[in-house]
Amino acid sequence: MNNEKQTDLVTMFVISDSAGETATKLAQACMAQYPTVEFCLFRRTFIHSKDLLLKALQDAKQENGMVIHTLIDPELSSIAEEFCIKEDLFHMDLLNPVVTEIAHRAKIAPANEAGALHHLNDNYFKRIKAMEFAVKYDDGKDPRGFLEADVILLGVSRTSKTPLSLYLANKNLKVANLPLIPQAHIPKQLFEVDPKKIVGLTNDPEVLIDIRKERMRAYGLNPETAYSDRNKIQAELDFANDLYEKLGCVVINVASLSIEETAAMIMSALDLEDHSYYFMQDDDEE
Repeated sequence: MNNEKQTDLVTMFVISDSAGETATKLAQACMAQYPTVEFCLFRRTFIHSKDLLLKALQDAKQENGMVIHTLIDPELSSIAEEFCIKEDLFHMDLLNPVVTEIAHRAKIAPANEAGALHHLNDNYFKRIKAMEFAVKYDDGKDPRGFLEADVILLGVSRTSKTPLSLYLANKNLKVANLPLIPQAHIPKQLFEVDPKKIVGLTNDPEVLIDIRKERMRAYGLNPETAYSDRNKIQAELDFANDLYEKLGCVVINVASLSIEETAAMIMSALDLEDHSYYFMQDDDEE
């Protein structure tokens, strides 16, 4: 099968009774597998009535769209199912099959509440605090944060320290990071921290050269500067690697990794749990 050339437009409809993030992420993950295909993604969110749902479904029918929905209300879910079968539209219900199986195993009825994932519960506020922590202790602004952090990220410029800090903060982890520059002062607090909480980020010299040159171009500046000089970059990496060895910390090369992949490796290496979607029912709740 020849996948090199594809001219047909593929249309997808995300229909949700909340923000539609779950279905959207699935759609985007699937679309990423077809870089040569042209997609059109429509989102119909906060659908709480039959009229709104039918309007969204009619739109999908008109575009011959694939329908991916997260409708927790049984009536709305059934309407979507019946409509798509009748009109021969591809459709996928992301919530109810799993919710139904959990109800069967747990022997308890689901809340059937739209947007339950986004409640302003303790988990939500912990995440906000973690985000605030990451911003406060970004780029080594205050080394005292190292003593409170769950994770400390070290690395030379352009090793994704800040994006990783924010990504991990979204998983309720308090993250501080420190940029490494040869001959720069290393805060004493860093040596007071358990090295099991520290991650040293590194990169391939060639990759760093390209990234830094592109960054200079983005600012309208000459890309051929000391910032992108091969010898200077190698000296920075050597300095960082020497420090990592002294600390005895985990080292991760981010050259070919996405933010998500690097974060997963960090959490695995440091044996950290993902508490971003952790829910527990009170023992006394019937």
